[in-house]
Amino acid sequence: METVKNLIIGSGPAGYTAAIYAGRAGLKPVLYAGIQPGGQLTTTTTIENFPGFADGIDANQLMMDMRRQAERFGTEIRDGIVTAVDFSQRPYIVEDDRGNKTAAQTIIIATGASAKYLGLPDEEKYRGGGVSACATCDGFFYRKRTVAVVGGGDTACEEALYLASLAKKVYLIVRKPYLRAAEIMRKRVEEKENIEILYNTNVTGLFGDNNVVEGAHIVKFKGQPEEAFSDIAIDGFFLAIGHKPNTSIFKAAIDTDEQGFIKTKGQSTATNIEGVYAAGDVADPVYRQGVVAAGSGAKAAIEADRFLQSKGEK
Repeated sequence: METVKNLIIGSGPAGYTAAIYAGRAGLKPVLYAGIQPGGQLTTTTTIENFPGFADGIDANQLMMDMRRQAERFGTEIRDGIVTAVDFSQRPYIVEDDRGNKTAAQTIIIATGASAKYLGLPDEEKYRGGGVSACATCDGFFYRKRTVAVVGGGDTACEEALYLASLAKKVYLIVRKPYLRAAEIMRKRVEEKENIEILYNTNVTGLFGDNNVVEGAHIVKFKGQPEEAFSDIAIDGFFLAIGHKPNTSIFKAAIDTDEQGFIKTKGQSTATNIEGVYAAGDVADPVYRQGVVAAGSGAKAAIEADRFLQSKGEK
C-alpha cells in the first residue's frame, strides 16, 4: 500500500490552498477532488469579493487556476471520492470509490458543507440564473432589484438584512407563523422598511425565461381551509435554511458539534485526532466564505508540516 506524507480530502479553496502550501513545503500531497471538484464556489458565476481580482473572476476559472497552482508545486490530484477512513492508528488509511487504499501520515479534511435546498426541480433549473445559497457571495448582483429569502432563523434574517442594504425590496418567506431568530434579529427585520415578511408561506416553484428567475409561485396556509396561491415577481431567490457539513464518513472518529461541523482546537485547524486537520466550511458554521476557507487551508498545511517535523518524519 502506498504511503504519503499528506493527503487532502476536498478540492474547494481550502483544499487547493492546503495543497499549494503543502506542495511548497515538499510534502508531495495527494488531493482527492471529490464529488464536486472546485467545491461550492463552482455553483456560482462571477466572484467579486476574492482579493486580487479587481474586475471579478469566473468562479470555475478561479478554481481551475488554484488547481493548476497546486499541481505546479507537486500535488497529485485524484478525481475520485473518499468513501472510508481508518483513523485508529498512524499512518491513517483512506479508501476511495474504486477500492484503492492509501496510507497517510497526515490528513487535511476540506470536504466543505452543502447548502440545504427546498428540493424543487426549479432550484436546479435556475441555479446560476437567480438561485443562490449565499447572499454575501451574490447579493451585489441584485442592487436595486427585488429578491426573496427563504428561511426563518438567524441566518435567514442576517441574509435578508444584508440584501436589504443592496436590493430595492426583499421578501422574507417564512414557513411558520413566526421567526425563529433571536429577538434582536427579529426586531431588525420587522423594522426594516424594504423587507416584507410573508408568514405561513411556502414556495411551490419558480418561473422565468431563458433560465433566469422572474418570479416565484407561493402558497399561504398550505393544506388549510384558507389556503391561497399567488405569485411574486423577483429577480433573485436566496436559500437560507442551513448548511449540512460533509462529515458523514468521519463522525465515528472525529469530534463534531451538534450540526455536524468538525471541532478544531482554538485558533488551530487540529482535530481531536493527532495529525488530522480540518479546513474550510467543513469546520466553519459561521463565515462560509472562499477567502476564509483558503486561509484555513494554508493554516492546516503549515500545521501538518510542523507536525511531521516534530515527529522527525519529514
